[in-house]
Amino acid sequence: MAGFTEGTPCWVDASLPDVEAGKRFYGELFGWTFTEGGGDPLPGGGSRGRYADAYSGGRLVAALTPKRDGRMPTVWGVYLATPDATGLARRIAAGGGQVINDPLPVGRAGTAAVVADPGGAVFGLWQAGERVGFEKHGEPGSFCWTEVYTRDKERVDAFYEGVLGFQGTDLPGITSEDFRMWSPAGTVPGESTAVGGRSVINDSLPAEMPGHFLVYFCVEDCDAAAETVVRLGGRVRTAPYDIPYGRMAVLTDDQGATFAILAEPAPAEPLLPEGPLAQRAPEPTTSPAPRLDPELHPDTERPRPPDRTQEHREPDAVAPRRPR
Repeated sequence: MAGFTEGTPCWVDASLPDVEAGKRFYGELFGWTFTEGGGDPLPGGGSRGRYADAYSGGRLVAALTPKRDGRMPTVWGVYLATPDATGLARRIAAGGGQVINDPLPVGRAGTAAVVADPGGAVFGLWQAGERVGFEKHGEPGSFCWTEVYTRDKERVDAFYEGVLGFQGTDLPGITSEDFRMWSPAGTVPGESTAVGGRSVINDSLPAEMPGHFLVYFCVEDCDAAAETVVRLGGRVRTAPYDIPYGRMAVLTDDQGATFAILAEPAPAEPLLPEGPLAQRAPEPTTSPAPRLDPELHPDTERPRPPDRTQEHREPDAVAPRRPR
């Protein structure tokens, strides 16, 4: 498996009070299967007890790990890839961030560290060894996006763009200045290369809410998944709604870990001219794209997904017709 570009999300795990309960919840929600009693070492590193690797269709997608301390938050965490965890940790500290757990080897799997940005949002670093990261992502039942929420966008933007070399661009079609999407260094910035985004925590939320990352998973049906979460004992934090990239919701599991889901729209079938040389149009590619949580952006106008039913249709006056 090819490695991940530095700064690209390459792994997620949930820190839970009860891993067995988490296996039941996410097993039914996403159809995940799990290794019994753990498996290979996790990117989180350290002594985590009995954790569970999660698989979707036989491919590694995430892990559930027990909280080592009841005072720790119940949360989904994201890890960013790097070829040099020690060097990046030094740059993070020098750039105004904080190194919470120094880089440490995790067996032969790789090297992990836990850090925080200047706004207090915690994330992990992963330097791959035998374990690269996700075996499946961007498909239903797996990770598809992440964004950091902060109250200090100027410092946080300077941090990620300076330390990680992220290239920031505004979200097309959204007039709010409170969202920025990031592409890795060395790429042409934009929707097609974006790997994550930055959003601003507004005054509608409690002042004590710290900076944090929100992890997204792809699903086939957003509304059905939200109903399943409620049936399993979780709750809907933000009800399903449409964005230009599909339909999303923000949910909390039955132990308190918050995450988001996204059902991307089915691509329309482009219509080509009729005739003996007509060919099936190539499948469109799906690009990563930033998401907005309306609970954090109540005043932002969001365009609905465009009607693509007429896209690519040639005008009748010039489209070739099959001979009669």
